[in-house]
Amino acid sequence: MLAESSPSRSTLGRTSAPTPSVAVRLSEIEGDAESRVTVPLEEFSRVLGGGIVPGSIVLIGGDPGIGKSTLLLQVALSLADRGAVLYVSGEESVRQIKGRAARLGAGSVEGLYLMAETDLGAVLGQIEALRPRLAVVDSIQTMHDSELGPGAGSISQVRECAARLQALAKGSGVPVFLIGHVTKDGAIAGPRVLEHLVDTVLYLEGDAQHAYRLLRAVKNRFGPTTEVGVFEMSGDGMVEVPNPSEAFLAERVVQAPGSVVGVTLEGTRPLLVEIQGLTSPTAFGNPRRTANGVDFNRLLLITAVLTRRLGLSLSDQDVFVNVVGGLQIEEPAADLAIAAALASSVRDRPVPADMAVVGEVGLSGELRAVPQLGVRLHEAAKLGFRRIIAPRSPRIEPAPAGLELLAVRSLREALDLLLEKG
Repeated sequence: MLAESSPSRSTLGRTSAPTPSVAVRLSEIEGDAESRVTVPLEEFSRVLGGGIVPGSIVLIGGDPGIGKSTLLLQVALSLADRGAVLYVSGEESVRQIKGRAARLGAGSVEGLYLMAETDLGAVLGQIEALRPRLAVVDSIQTMHDSELGPGAGSISQVRECAARLQALAKGSGVPVFLIGHVTKDGAIAGPRVLEHLVDTVLYLEGDAQHAYRLLRAVKNRFGPTTEVGVFEMSGDGMVEVPNPSEAFLAERVVQAPGSVVGVTLEGTRPLLVEIQGLTSPTAFGNPRRTANGVDFNRLLLITAVLTRRLGLSLSDQDVFVNVVGGLQIEEPAADLAIAAALASSVRDRPVPADMAVVGEVGLSGELRAVPQLGVRLHEAAKLGFRRIIAPRSPRIEPAPAGLELLAVRSLREALDLLLEKG
């Protein structure tokens, strides 16, 4: 069923005089943990903390074309067979949304209501009339309140529209998902109060040139912010990736100089990723340093340690580092993999195919311990790796059966094992 708009104006969500409240003892408060609406997309549900909390308001951001609208339309379609779901778009017509739903393999779904509207009053009136199981607003920057002067997208409009949608969600129990545009730096566009006002903030990350997408929570009042969902963008929409490590290593070329498998951690989920390094004599006075998927400053640090502590001549070399699959790795535990990939390229010696590495590199060339080494070891063993190099620690955990743990103290020891004794 399609609904273009509704002329009614809702009073729900309009700010009114506050009612004085009274402090209540913790022991007198009734009710258990928040009930949740389960979502068939397990990766999406994982990031939310187990499902959608009624009355919650969730903000999802990401680069243009990364798949925000597609993902939330899939979520809406998956819940529409249990009751009414409202999808509001200020950027597309209902025919465009229906065409996208058809490409996702959805036929005639009776429970999904589509609405092309930018007037907030009409949107609030439709939500109040339908009382849907879920309401999606795409995007919050296109909504405007006719009683405010500035146009849609201004700071006052974004703040007021988000505040009224929050009041409606809390008052009616209808969960509301907001799609937010991002700036050139990747942050949610508009005032920071928008992120403070909502219950959960999600970011959909990934390289538009690659298929994989990571859904990450940076704020969650109803669950952890350590979970990450992995999806693959395909012609059928966002496809869940239950075993991302295996997917990221599927096209790996073994025995290739400059290729190393690192064991990183995204939230509580261990991921094995291929990190590639390439060095080449520079044709200019100043050598280039290019980082794709890793922090540029970490690359400079590792390059300096390799030059100063290990004597590798990189001052006349262009240095390139790439994380296969379009992932963005932030944690320092990938330092050893980056250093090993560059050293392997400089010496033109491949790293053994059955060996993975993990460790943070210090300025003195030492290797520092990494958190949750146990889950990293089990992930490496599950994918068939026989050896793993990790920092030596007094509380180092035993390796699972079939995996040999090589504990070292310094970057020099690690590279000796990888490139000379391998």
